Amino acid sequence: MKVQGWLFILCGIFFAAVDVVYWFWSKEPVGTTAMAISVGFAFMIGYYLMYTARRIGEQPEDDKQGEISDGAGELGFFSPHSWWPLFVCLAVSLTAVGLVIGWWLFLIGVFAVIMSMIGFVFEYYRGHFSH
Repeated sequence: MKVQGWLFILCGIFFAAVDVVYWFWSKEPVGTTAMAISVGFAFMIGYYLMYTARRIGEQPEDDKQGEISDGAGELGFFSPHSWWPLFVCLAVSLTAVGLVIGWWLFLIGVFAVIMSMIGFVFEYYRGHFSH
């Protein structure tokens, strides 16, 4: 994970340099702000990856002499099929449309987002797929 962390940190440094050049060249605040947000996001992700790499120790991808087979094994449980991401996206879309239409639709959308997130998180704790 150290390699990925350094990659994001270097991208953040590059974005910062480009942001400074863009500001002096164009004096346009919207694009400069958007690129500054990109700098912040890159540094945030890079910091998280470096922090996590330090906490969990060496990983197979950090070994310069590592083989692909070093990373073999179980990576975790991944849902083979789920309808909940669709419902979450629809609820978020309803909430976004509610910002345009009116507060009543926004509140219905927030309620739908909360309910669909609960369904998504607890999908494998109830019903047919519980284990």
